[in-house]
Amino acid sequence: MPTIAPLAAIDPLLIEDVLDRAFGPDRQARTAYRIREGTDWLPALSFAALDDAEFLVGTIQLWPVALTDPKGRAHPLLMVGPVAVLPERQQEGFGKALMLASLGALDQGTALPQMLIGDADYYGRFFGFSAEHTGAWYCPGPFARERLLARCASPAVLPREGMLGPWQG
Repeated sequence: MPTIAPLAAIDPLLIEDVLDRAFGPDRQARTAYRIREGTDWLPALSFAALDDAEFLVGTIQLWPVALTDPKGRAHPLLMVGPVAVLPERQQEGFGKALMLASLGALDQGTALPQMLIGDADYYGRFFGFSAEHTGAWYCPGPFARERLLARCASPAVLPREGMLGPWQG
């Protein structure tokens, strides 16, 4: 079983190394970076996975973002990810443990809706994310519509359409 620790307790250079190894050195050109541009990850909801030797093998970050509807109203959301696991340690349960830690840290009674860009089969099956309510959402850059997923206790609060971007609140 991995040890889950607050990400804030980890050397930022080690975090960047895991992200580079998991997603490649050009990762910052991805659309997800534009969505959360200018914001900081949320320490209370972001974690690190350490193996039995206490070596950093994975990280998860949650970010404050918003979906701005056509009338210009910003609806706050939490962006889940990146979920990064070293390539040689994938398929060992680290990513799942990180997701469970972050989502478990949310107060389910008052949690903001969560969104991510990822595999619908995996994130839907294990964590309840779906593309059902994101069909008219847009991103500031290229994205695969079927990978734009959301999770919310009461989907009626989600705007039907809008543009994702950083939360400016």
